Amino acid sequence: MTRKPAVAGTFYPADPGELEALISKQMLKTDTTALSESKAFVAPHAGYQFSGQVAAHTYAALQQAHAKKRFDTLVIIGPNHTGYGRPIAVSLEDWQTPLGVVKNDRELSETIANLPDMYADEIAHAFEHSVEVQLPFIQKTIGEMKCVFVCMGDQSYESCIALTNAIVSAAKSRKRNITIIASSDFNHYEPATVAKKKDAPAIDAALKLDPEGFHELIHKNNDSACGFGPVTVAAMFARRSGARSGMLLKYATSGDTTNDYSSVVAYASIVFG
Repeated sequence: MTRKPAVAGTFYPADPGELEALISKQMLKTDTTALSESKAFVAPHAGYQFSGQVAAHTYAALQQAHAKKRFDTLVIIGPNHTGYGRPIAVSLEDWQTPLGVVKNDRELSETIANLPDMYADEIAHAFEHSVEVQLPFIQKTIGEMKCVFVCMGDQSYESCIALTNAIVSAAKSRKRNITIIASSDFNHYEPATVAKKKDAPAIDAALKLDPEGFHELIHKNNDSACGFGPVTVAAMFARRSGARSGMLLKYATSGDTTNDYSSVVAYASIVFG
């Protein structure tokens, strides 16, 4: 079975030519020097008209990292906005976008799904956009690449540890050279100044490879970042993989597009290496 696009035509163009042109235009506006040994990445997942320019910085860095040291598989982790499905849901399907089909690394996906607190589940992914919106950027910048698709309904710190352990264990047993893409937007629907004040301490903790501090600050500051669990996992994985720091490539808000800074959604492009 192949998972069909749920948000083509809304979050990003459904027409392949229009979609490729938009991504190409957004990629032209990046000026990114990635860390020399990039281990994990963070990208936003809003509509491309709002967050695509920030996402482009992540994928420029991923493209550079892949050229230096090719990955076997990308593990894409997004939050669950819909409430459907299992707490940590791993898809076993290939995923289709207007640009073609992204192949599932089924062997690795099945290995992860069979570990404690992990589940093979398509329901969580059926209407969810957080993983899907990453795929056209991957197809445009990397080309063909096998992926693992994970949806986190449970973003507790304990679940972050469990998912990180599962990914590390499965990658080791299947001899995969992987990287993680954490899909997250940051603070929602407050003035841009408030969003930045809430986001900055948490992002700083993440850049210091302090996943516990990041996770705690999100809650302490009432930061409504929706993918804080995936970001926590990315930081955990990066630290365990030998990363020494993180780099904030781009921070912006929807107000930079709409010119309305009274109520924004914030976005960040981050690389750990």
